[in-house]
This record gives sequence, structure tokens and C-alpha cells, in this order.
Amino acid sequence: MKLAFSTLGMPGLPIPDVVRLAASHGYHGVELRAHSEEPVHPGIGPDERADVAAEFKAGGIEILGIAGYARVAAPGEDGPVLAEIRALAELAHDLGAPNVRVFPGAADTQSAADADATAARRLEAAAEYATGLGVRILLETHDSHRTGAAAARVLDQVGRHGAGALWDVMHTWLGGEQPSASYAALAPHLGYVQVKDIASAEDTTPLPLGTGVLPLTECVELLSRAGWDGWLCWEYEKRWYEAAAPLEGLLGPGREHLSRLLNEAA
Repeated sequence: MKLAFSTLGMPGLPIPDVVRLAASHGYHGVELRAHSEEPVHPGIGPDERADVAAEFKAGGIEILGIAGYARVAAPGEDGPVLAEIRALAELAHDLGAPNVRVFPGAADTQSAADADATAARRLEAAAEYATGLGVRILLETHDSHRTGAAAARVLDQVGRHGAGALWDVMHTWLGGEQPSASYAALAPHLGYVQVKDIASAEDTTPLPLGTGVLPLTECVELLSRAGWDGWLCWEYEKRWYEAAAPLEGLLGPGREHLSRLLNEAA
């Protein structure tokens, strides 16, 4: 398995610094948060995109994915949601990134069946477009569909390889789902895995990997036994928790912890 981290842990950090930190701490890739407050988002032009791609190539670091905020199950018209995803897919293509992250985002007023059908319809359409760009749209286990079972309900309705799943191990755990059940549901669709650690279900402030309650050891063992050889991406949610320790000082120990888990699982 290859190791990456998300720029959510270092809000606004210039791309050369992101690449330098990844390379110096032994990571293979980076997940780029695509938001207007970040250096990389769909609003940047062709020259900026080319510069970002060149920076990563020169540093020998892959761009694992573009973490967008489109909500595929949200109520409303399909058009604006699909336009948002297409813009993210075009950005990913221009940067050489194989994946785009989207959220479910269903409202409390929607029935589960309606939310699932809406998400599946939009993912089907978005995946058709993205596949032509060499990009895959990944539905994260999050918010209204935080378990693997819930995400799989949607993805099982989508008949395209261009749509898949992003397993956020915190959200499936918070949803009361055992890692074995999460993996069983997501395995046919799995794009990559987001790892993190927290103190408890009540306190989700990000912690250094291995110091909290999330079942990271079990998750890595499951993936290893299954022969899965994808990405583990550390999503340290510093952006939402200003009091959390800076990610920069944790990157080395975090990579060492994940490497130990991988070695023990092997």
C-alpha cells in the first residue's frame, strides 16, 4: 500500500511546501483539498494547473485525488451538482490526479430511497463524463451515508466503474459499523482509504495516528489479508480544529506508525 496525506491538515499551505513535506517525510502522494481558500481549486487557470502538476512531478510525489465538496444526494436540480463535479474532474485531469472526492449530503427531509436514487443518478452521469477524462468519482462514507452499507446502497445502483467509494474509517466507526462489515460492503467499489485518529465519539479533535480510539490496526490488517494494494491517506482535520497540533510535526511519526501497521499486517 502507498501512503499519502491530505492538505486539509495544512490549510492554505503553498504547493512547493506541500511537495517538500511529502518528499521529506516519505509519503508517496497527497490528496489536495479543492476549495477557494486553497492554492488549488477549479477556479485556477491552465498555467497555474500546469505549474502545480510540474511541481509534483519534479518532487516525485503523486496527486492521489482532488477532495471536492459536491453533494450528490442533496435535494435540488441535478444541473448545478453535475457542473460542480465536472469542474472537479477537469481539474483532476489537468493535474494528473485519478480521483475526485464527493460527499453524499442528503437532507433530513429526504427519504433514504429518494436520497439513494438521486445520488446514484448523479454519480452515473458524472462518472460517464469523468471516465472520458481518465478520472474516477469517489463517494466518501460521510454525513448522511457514513457507513459502508449506506454508500454501497448507492454505488450498487451505479453501473459504471468510473464511480467508486472512499472509505473514511472515522465515519464508518462513528456509524457503529465494524471494519469487517465496512470493507465487505465497500470492497467492490473501493478507491482508497482515509485514515485518522480521534479521542472518542464525543471528541473528534484530530490526534496523532495511533494515539486515539479508531481501529486502524484492524482496518490495515483487513486490507492486507484481502490483498488490497491501494492508498492509505491520512486526513488530519486541522482546518476544523484550530487548537489541534500542527500537522507538519506529526507527518514523520504518522508515516512511521502506518509503516509499522503495514509491516505487522504483512
